[in-house]
Amino acid sequence: MASTYEAIQSTTLGSAASSVTLSSIPGTKTDLVLVMSGYTSLNDRAIRVQLNGDTGSNYSHTNVLGYSGGTLSQRNSSATFWNIANNWMNSQQCTTVAHFMSYANTNVYKTILSAEATGTSVVTKVVGLWRSTAAITSITLFPLTGDFAAGCTFSLFGIKAA
Repeated sequence: MASTYEAIQSTTLGSAASSVTLSSIPGTKTDLVLVMSGYTSLNDRAIRVQLNGDTGSNYSHTNVLGYSGGTLSQRNSSATFWNIANNWMNSQQCTTVAHFMSYANTNVYKTILSAEATGTSVVTKVVGLWRSTAAITSITLFPLTGDFAAGCTFSLFGIKAA
């Protein structure tokens, strides 16, 4: 794996922040992998994503959540964001891994697959579509409400072409 994944950016928050933007993403890899870990200031749960500053209704996503009480599925079409995670809570560590496929290919819409796990045995999977053929050059992440807590980490990796 060391020869396949290449670190692009990494940041650890020194103080709370309402959003995090990973920018100047080079178009030299085939796919991107984002690993984020931490918690939010409120129990708002949802972490949202916008690409390249696009706030238009160009995003769709479906998520499936499994927890001790059962399962839940949700879908959102023509949204102004993706829900990349759905169970970030205050003072409870959560880790989310998101894969952005063909992010630099200007002939296809962009897709995302993400998975998250928390300390409360909640697991979520998300599939999303960004209806744009633009190469992804920036990723902005923000909680539904509240802030990312100090100490949250955001690491972006590129997958080299085979």
